[in-house]
Amino acid sequence: MKTIVALIALLITSLSAATSLAQESTQQYRHWTTSSGRRSDVRLKLIERTTDSIRLQREDNQKIAVLPLQQLSQADLNFLNRLTSNSPTPQATPPQNTPSSVSESDWPQWRGSNRDGVSTETNLLDQWPSGGPNLDWTVTGIGEGYSTPAVSNGHVFVLGAKGNSEQMFCLSAVNGNEVWSAPLGKKANGGGYPGPRGTPTVDGDRVYAIGSDGTLVSVNRANGTIAWKKNLKADFGGRCGHWDYAESPLIDGDRLICTPGGERATVVALRKSNGMPIWQGSAAELNGGYTTASYASPIAATINGQPQYIVFLHGGVVGFDAKTGRGLWHYDAPANDTANCSTPLVIGNAVFAASGYGTGGGKAILTGKGQNWNTREEFFVQKFESHHGGFVFLDGYLYGTNNSVLLCVDWKTGDIRWQNRCVGKGSISAADGMLYVRGERGDIALVKATPNGYEESGRFSQPERSDKNAWPHPVIANGNLYIRDQDRLLSFHIR
Repeated sequence: MKTIVALIALLITSLSAATSLAQESTQQYRHWTTSSGRRSDVRLKLIERTTDSIRLQREDNQKIAVLPLQQLSQADLNFLNRLTSNSPTPQATPPQNTPSSVSESDWPQWRGSNRDGVSTETNLLDQWPSGGPNLDWTVTGIGEGYSTPAVSNGHVFVLGAKGNSEQMFCLSAVNGNEVWSAPLGKKANGGGYPGPRGTPTVDGDRVYAIGSDGTLVSVNRANGTIAWKKNLKADFGGRCGHWDYAESPLIDGDRLICTPGGERATVVALRKSNGMPIWQGSAAELNGGYTTASYASPIAATINGQPQYIVFLHGGVVGFDAKTGRGLWHYDAPANDTANCSTPLVIGNAVFAASGYGTGGGKAILTGKGQNWNTREEFFVQKFESHHGGFVFLDGYLYGTNNSVLLCVDWKTGDIRWQNRCVGKGSISAADGMLYVRGERGDIALVKATPNGYEESGRFSQPERSDKNAWPHPVIANGNLYIRDQDRLLSFHIR
């Protein structure tokens, strides 16, 4: 693989929109040449062609390499044309306007496919070279903001603000070229941190997103046209905190779940096809400070056989009945009066949530059925002050940062197994047994996910840093690590 990287310069995994090849073509090993005239030193066999790239298998060790079409020589493009009826187009290709299943390698929404910050990808680098992994591309022009990108079907979706308006951008995952942009809403002040901060949610032929002013849009994935639009304040009487809205909408079957806040519609379930309400759930009857939307995004879980939506609101974590929207239970210990930002985790019949500002994180056991539920706190770790960097659960342990260190906590007991300065306060994602930790000052570390002690396998400082805090989370998709920094998006090759 190292030889191929050296020869071709850009290798990137893209498993989207695959085109079947004739059987005879898969049996032919040959040398391939780049558009700059560089010839591979080993023969490779063509095994798949996608809209943006080809997948090649090496003859010497059977490893897979992926090459963007735009990097191929004209002779190789002609060879492909003889094998397939569709001529390749070496440029950003719009997504197809048809529903498609999400690849396991995609990251189609906030915190990945399961909203838990963990990718199912394998065969990734377990040790980074000095200076970090190879940088495939960098693009600018996506506007200011703290939105973490989503990656699906060979495209990257991200939000940004330009002037007084916010937009959704669709970029090619091959080279970062813009495919389309769509208007979102007005740029809110964000309490001094302007710009959108939610992640788009990709589902079938639509992309959904919420802007900082509460504008909710459903966009056609093929061309960026608006299918329908709502506003959480104007349409539902929503109430958010000082830093405006920071939510990433949840798609669950035919429903879209989001959190306007307010006594009338604290949480709503809408038809994802047209935005019409299915139910509006109020947390007012729980008699707490739950009716103000905070900054965490909802998750779906089935607890004791009952489907629920779990939302971290201003007053605490609340479970809502998925059928009716009625509030079932609440767990208040992880909440603070300033900002609750990190998305909770549900493991079995237990929920874990954490926040900053001197609070910490706790695990509560949930028991009950129907409308009768109870919460019992099993442990609370005051040092687990997760501000907005999130946390992941792997093999019985929680990993996340507080204001200064990376922590490993035993899920059963709440004991801190180890702590390390690492890159300081930051955000975290995981894949292939490794932790990807992005410090808010710009350093990024690769750390082995083990309770036996802190084992760092590489780190680097993000190039071309802005002067803002690096708050968007790291995204792992199709062999690449995506890092957003205000107007800039970077793609690093990690396979």
